[in-house]
Amino acid sequence: MVEIERTAFGRNDKTSFGIIDSKSVKNADTAEQKGYDAGKKVSGIKIHITVDILGLPHAIHVTCANVTDRTGALEMISLNLDNLSAVENFLVDGGYSEKNFAGSVKDIHGATVEVIKKSDLPEFTVIPKRWIVERTFAWLEKNRRLWKNCERKLHTSLQMTVLALLAFILRRF
Repeated sequence: MVEIERTAFGRNDKTSFGIIDSKSVKNADTAEQKGYDAGKKVSGIKIHITVDILGLPHAIHVTCANVTDRTGALEMISLNLDNLSAVENFLVDGGYSEKNFAGSVKDIHGATVEVIKKSDLPEFTVIPKRWIVERTFAWLEKNRRLWKNCERKLHTSLQMTVLALLAFILRRF
């Protein structure tokens, strides 16, 4: 479905540029697997996503919230090598700035990593190209079922996220 949407915009079916980010989501008491994201003070799950320049998802991975952004992103890349096969460069925020992360991405995938930090900018401005992944998370927020994770299994949470993004893409046609 993503390939069809990309070609409708005159782009190749596979992206050469990926933007990675994650979002922590609070859990309901029904969830079996949960972790605590100390940075965001959230007990629940974490959704890791890679989008293209249009904001379309190319890789999604759901983990417990205690999994770091870097570890979750590496797992996501490893699990979605086919979807990310044409990616030459990943854009990430300061949470992924560890040198081992860029080296691990190079080893796993062969792509380079570009880190954009908020502290590099003189005052509040929209971070170039980073807003695209934030917009995709805003699209997910429009799905009431994803406001809070009520699913028992991580795999079900992943499928609900995929379903929400698929519904959004279908509405765009």
